[in-house]
Amino acid sequence: MRQGLGRRALLAAAGTGGFAAAPAAQPEGWPARPVRIVVPFTPGGSNDAIARPLAERLQARFGQPFVVENRPGAGSAVGVGMVAQGAPDGHTLLLTTSSITAIGPVQGTGFNPAAELDAVALLAKAPLIVLTPPGSPLGSIAALVAADRARPGSLHYASSGPGSTTHIAAELFNLRAGTRLQHVPYRGTAGALTDLVAGRVDLMFTTIASAAGQIRGGLLRIVAYTDEERPAGTPPAPTVRAAGIAYEAGIWWGLFAPRGLPPELRRVLNAAANAALEEPGFARHLASEGALPAPLSPAGVSAFLEAEVRAMREVVAAAHIRAD
Repeated sequence: MRQGLGRRALLAAAGTGGFAAAPAAQPEGWPARPVRIVVPFTPGGSNDAIARPLAERLQARFGQPFVVENRPGAGSAVGVGMVAQGAPDGHTLLLTTSSITAIGPVQGTGFNPAAELDAVALLAKAPLIVLTPPGSPLGSIAALVAADRARPGSLHYASSGPGSTTHIAAELFNLRAGTRLQHVPYRGTAGALTDLVAGRVDLMFTTIASAAGQIRGGLLRIVAYTDEERPAGTPPAPTVRAAGIAYEAGIWWGLFAPRGLPPELRRVLNAAANAALEEPGFARHLASEGALPAPLSPAGVSAFLEAEVRAMREVVAAAHIRAD
């Protein structure tokens, strides 16, 4: 996730353009068998919603099955570790979120995706939203901050789990706004949203797609977006920054491979992923998930990942975030 350090500047520095003028030639003999795309979360979430249509397009392009395989566990560390230890032959890939940058600092393992995986493609990015029940007095960021300052530590936010994107986004908000919102972790987003609707917690940072049903049904309201970049047609609401807080956060999805992937194969996969992102149907699908295509060159996605790893370490250390 972006940690409020200037996403647009980072993307410009990483090189949003710079793609090869001509498509890279497909390496001879690859793929020789079905390709696994490991998703390190349970089925049905945003990762699946991006992985499965991408797999369909890669299968059509390369003529071999691209099979999505869910390997959840330990905050995504199980599936990520399995891919990191795999053979760098292009037959095992990983599709995951920006939470991959939190595994090392949150769990204390020292895992660094920029050093232990090859970043193949940046696929999409999306803002988060700040949600409260419609009857809550916390109808704006200003009201939320005022309530916290009147009774520090009295407000509770839900997250989808310790070290999750939603947890870290809220703790980053605490750092930037000087608030003391208290963390209530859940095992996934569904239970957190249920308790938010019931008023058992006060607010939550999450994605548009995860709470779309509750928003449409009037059970929850969007107080603010964490970033101004979002698909057209999303419900209107101000950004956190509009309340005078120097804060920006979000979520992104990327495609990775075991370290040591041949450069020509990395270029081929990067070009294929970027081509899929350019398809109007895929762009519409991402918009339905509250996300925007975010293609980068191979060098760009590596620079982006390295910057994200540094930013995540800074936030986790400053907020004293731990998996327990």
